[in-house]
Amino acid sequence: MRLIEAAKRMNRTLLEMHIGMIFFGLMCQAAGAFLVKDQKSYALSLWFGVAFALAGSIHMCRTLDRALLCGGNASGMVTRGYLFRYFLLAAVLVIIALTDVMNPLVFFLGYMSLKVTAYLQPITHKLCNKLFREEDPVPLSEEELAAQEGETPAS
Repeated sequence: MRLIEAAKRMNRTLLEMHIGMIFFGLMCQAAGAFLVKDQKSYALSLWFGVAFALAGSIHMCRTLDRALLCGGNASGMVTRGYLFRYFLLAAVLVIIALTDVMNPLVFFLGYMSLKVTAYLQPITHKLCNKLFREEDPVPLSEEELAAQEGETPAS
């Protein structure tokens, strides 16, 4: 129960993204179990990529939060955050490729969990709603909005 309460306090979108990334990593790991000979290198590369994507999503969330509070220079702050993440990704890919410690393509596959998560978000959102026993609010019609504001609806 403590884990669920802690998850409720977390940024909901970020939580849903993390669940999607872990799910994608598990699916890639399962597929790799049948297709790859060097399981250790594959797993290390894949999960390092997923961990890098998790860190990137946290950085993205914090950058967006700071930019929303910033006001006028928000677009510059978001652009700097974006460039920082992608230059860091490029540097890590170059280091991995030069040192031959991990497979750079499998690392990149793990990092792409950040992108795949966007497509999985409706599924993870429904899963989180069931887990937390919540429902999405139903949008109000124009008449209901006008009635809430104390206005009479126009006919």
